[in-house]
Amino acid sequence: MNALLEVQGLTKHFAVQHGAFGRISGHVRAVDGVDFHLAAGETLAIVGESGCGKSTVGRLVLRLLEPSAGQVRFEGEDLLALGESAMRARRQHMQVIFQDPYASLNPRMTVGAMLGEPLMLHGLASGEAARRTRIAELLELVGLRPDHARRYPHEFSGGQRQRLAIARALAVEPKLIVADEPVSALDVSIQAQVINLMRSLQQRFGLAYIFISHDLAVVKHIADRIAVMYLGKIVETATTDELFRQPRHPYTRALLSAVPLPDPTAVRERMLLEGDIPSAMSPPAGCRFHTRCRFAKESCRRDEPVLTDDGAGHAAACPWWPEFPPTPAILETVGQDQDRQRLDRLQAAFVSHREAT
Repeated sequence: MNALLEVQGLTKHFAVQHGAFGRISGHVRAVDGVDFHLAAGETLAIVGESGCGKSTVGRLVLRLLEPSAGQVRFEGEDLLALGESAMRARRQHMQVIFQDPYASLNPRMTVGAMLGEPLMLHGLASGEAARRTRIAELLELVGLRPDHARRYPHEFSGGQRQRLAIARALAVEPKLIVADEPVSALDVSIQAQVINLMRSLQQRFGLAYIFISHDLAVVKHIADRIAVMYLGKIVETATTDELFRQPRHPYTRALLSAVPLPDPTAVRERMLLEGDIPSAMSPPAGCRFHTRCRFAKESCRRDEPVLTDDGAGHAAACPWWPEFPPTPAILETVGQDQDRQRLDRLQAAFVSHREAT
């Protein structure tokens, strides 16, 4: 299967200026040589701590930021070689959902005006009647009512605003959507609703997602593959099931150990990371993670590891992962039988209530 999106050597260095004359004193290496691909209808999640460069990757793919180096090919076409008008036409098939829905919606425009604007821009609905019909369809697709088109963004809740952002992205019938932490600002119950909505829309329209998040618990329910980023580089990629079953890179293992368990009677060993993330202006030599890695060897401080695929689609930028101890298993805490019984009763009552209704 041909890839819908291919990214090779994607790099973005931001110049740091000082003084009245804007003298450049260094560069922030936000993204430093990233490679990945995405098939039509697939979801690739990019995860990592704040400041690792994952949101910058999403903006570079859409050319909301201009890369310092690298290639971005969409349906075989080099996006970085396109002029302004050609890129504007290409953006019909590449849309974005931002983290804060309220900040990304124009407070002075009604919902109908916001959804109608991209339809007029790309010539997708000729005439006022066709535009109103299409706007009503978009609102119903995301679980809102057609009469909501007359309202303003401040009249909606946070979850409804994110549904509006999704509707706006769907308006131009895209093939790829970059979702930049689309549920991190929402309550947990609303997060589940939005995730389920995105999955159903993906199945219905064959959408491809780049899903950017710091929450592996959320990513597990929507992603087909996961790419883990650290300090501007991808350190591990694998299918979602494989990554959760057998993480290889020490950084991935630490992230997974921090995912909360839904069972209060179960515990597992936490892999606490010591120290802060190094500065992206002067990343450490060798493996960028060696300053926080408990498995680091002398060669890790000297040689930069290569992201190596095992031939089955699981790649890790660590040559020593076969020597690591097994991933800590989930254990039941001794002496909490009463908590277990209460949880079982609560779950049984919830299931019986659902079946009765």
